[in-house]
Amino acid sequence: MEAESERIERAALADLHAAAGATLTTRLGLELRQIGGTLVSLAAGLPGTAVVINRCIGLGVSRPATRQQVREIVASYRDAGVQRFFVSRHPLAEPPELAHWLQDEGLLPARGWQIFSRTGDAPSSPTTELSLRPVGSDWGESFARIVCAAFDLGDAAVPWLAQIPGRRNWHVFMSFDNGSPAGTGILFVRDGLAISDFGATDPAYRRRGSQGALLARRLERARQLGCRRVLTETGEAVEGDPQHSYHNILRFGFQPEYVRENYAPPA
Repeated sequence: MEAESERIERAALADLHAAAGATLTTRLGLELRQIGGTLVSLAAGLPGTAVVINRCIGLGVSRPATRQQVREIVASYRDAGVQRFFVSRHPLAEPPELAHWLQDEGLLPARGWQIFSRTGDAPSSPTTELSLRPVGSDWGESFARIVCAAFDLGDAAVPWLAQIPGRRNWHVFMSFDNGSPAGTGILFVRDGLAISDFGATDPAYRRRGSQGALLARRLERARQLGCRRVLTETGEAVEGDPQHSYHNILRFGFQPEYVRENYAPPA
């Protein structure tokens, strides 16, 4: 059975593509493919730093991968002109030779993503002078500008991400300083599962408690919706990185679940 973390993340990524509509899909070169049980997300019109979009999920998880599928996945990105992309490998992915096949296609190990999960009551919200509230479509552009800057998606992705606030299954929260947008965070919910993502802060408002308060607010919404489990992720711990996001996640009761390996073309 496919891991719950893979399932909810696939659902969120697929719905993100659906939110683009025909015009933006064409303009940004967006495409979703299914190759051997793997969800392959392409965005040829975004910069090479947009690996949170140009990536695939589920390779070798629901069924063993084949060498031909690996070739097809890598060719999908290269044929679309995507210079940098992530092919992820779950710890339970089969067969064991999968990592070697990815490297045979010219991909190298990149920084993995640490997956966390959480159950139980929501924590108390930390104190912050910023105001927090759920937002809808009227704040779409402000939300998108903060997210696209933080996740290196480029300005071209702003009209796309602006479609998320107010969309079904997406719960978007923002922090404000006297009415000025400061930070963002989303909760995508489906079938009793939730994933917390797109936590970002405008650099002008960092170190003012925005992310901790937004995370607590999302966990409270998950509790209200009866979610049995909340998942989130960030870059795996590496020497020399201060790991601010990693430690913040732990502080709010999340437990490390596994590291998802990533393979990418040479930088």
